Amino acid sequence: MFLGLPVAFAFLAINLAGAAIFLGGEAGMMQLARNSVASVTSFALTPIPLFILMGEVLFHTGLAVKVIDGVERLIRQVPGRLAVIAVVAGTVFSAISGSTIATTAMLGSLMLPVMLARGYHPTLATGPIMAIGAVDMLIPPSALTVLLGSLSGISISKLLVGGIVPGLILSAVFVGYIVLRVKLDPGLAPRGAIEEHRGWRRFQPFLQYVLPLVSIFVVVVGAMIAGWATPTECAALGAFATLFLALLYRALSFDNLVKALRGTAGISGMILFIIVGATTFSQILSFSGASNGLAQAITSFGLPPLAVVAGMMLFLIFLGIFVEQVSMMMITLPIFMPIVQQMGVDLVWFGVMFLICMQLGLLMPPHGLLLMTMKGVAPPQVTMMHIFRAVTPFLLISLAVLVLVFFAPPVATWLPNLVG
Repeated sequence: MFLGLPVAFAFLAINLAGAAIFLGGEAGMMQLARNSVASVTSFALTPIPLFILMGEVLFHTGLAVKVIDGVERLIRQVPGRLAVIAVVAGTVFSAISGSTIATTAMLGSLMLPVMLARGYHPTLATGPIMAIGAVDMLIPPSALTVLLGSLSGISISKLLVGGIVPGLILSAVFVGYIVLRVKLDPGLAPRGAIEEHRGWRRFQPFLQYVLPLVSIFVVVVGAMIAGWATPTECAALGAFATLFLALLYRALSFDNLVKALRGTAGISGMILFIIVGATTFSQILSFSGASNGLAQAITSFGLPPLAVVAGMMLFLIFLGIFVEQVSMMMITLPIFMPIVQQMGVDLVWFGVMFLICMQLGLLMPPHGLLLMTMKGVAPPQVTMMHIFRAVTPFLLISLAVLVLVFFAPPVATWLPNLVG
């Protein structure tokens, strides 16, 4: 991967060598082919394309713009108003979209030009958009959460629910930071003229668009919490509800639908191709005895479970500087999960912290995926140095929330345990 080989092909190359050596030549190659097919025909992976489809439909039908308008009319005289709107609107998108990149690209292309035109400093204009885009990973529906649950053996429904409280905490602290920062330095976000909307006109977009779309999140998560539907069924329900609302608003044309389906196929195909290589890699590690050997070697040191988990989190943060999120899962889960299970660590707690570390990786200079996404949609005057400086305080806030979850596990486990 460091040589620039695509992740899927890097795993495929190592798997071919591993199958020949550890699984027994030609018979090993046959087993490799069977494992590859089995890894992507798992019913548990079905929510991934469905969650991605929800975000793609919102993006291509223009309903995302209606959500921003609905949030903007409600938030009035607040320091750093447009940055706060970006965070609140991003939190709403997180609840109805399964793609972090789609959320960041959408907010970046729609809100960044407006903020810059009104005199916002580039660091305050770009930072909140990238930060809230990363939170999309924690708040369901999230394709990467489903993938993590599927590959690690952690309950997908509990993992999806477990990310809600840390995700909302991050959103609230981001808003608090923006308000405080602008109060200390008002020049970062000049107060502009606000278009006055009174009475029904002020609340109309919120009631007409935001509430119905957020109700999708309530239905999806509510059905999962109540035990009425599996995560796969909830994903299908969410995708259907998104398409139905887009049709109801007369925003869904044939061209929009084709674009959404193409986007979904492209992203899902990339993820599933990597799963093919990673699942077989995990099986070769297990068959060769490497996974058990590593687990026994680490547990033989007699370190307390908390120290081992802390070391894993630090390694994930370090790894996030160099590789993207799916690769992080593929490289570490085959080694981490046997150790975590052997030590009796709460799997949902561990899974939520894993998600926060991946969220940090999305924002980590110099190769964070959302930093590249932001640079791709930003005007030329926004430099890479602006983006690096913009994301730093939000990285520190995310690290603080990771520490909070580490020392106060109920932040992640309370809601999943409450709903059983």
